[in-house]
Amino acid sequence: MSDEEATPRHTRTRPIRVPGPLWDAYGRICERLDTDRTNDLLDHMRARVLEHGDDQDRADLERAEQELAERRARKGGRPKRSD
Repeated sequence: MSDEEATPRHTRTRPIRVPGPLWDAYGRICERLDTDRTNDLLDHMRARVLEHGDDQDRADLERAEQELAERRARKGGRPKRSD
């Protein structure tokens, strides 16, 4: 696997199927909890990996956390792409 495949330039979108009313209710709840759907889902996924994951799953979680930290460190610091 190449470095580019290992660390894509952006986090990929993962579409899920969910009924609209559930998505809307979940968004309102996340707002009341002062979070958003993405961060809440990431927290849930981390908890599942830590609770049920094996060594490979935990290693993947660690790599994911490093990737997120790197992306957050760059956020706003990268110049806009010119056409």
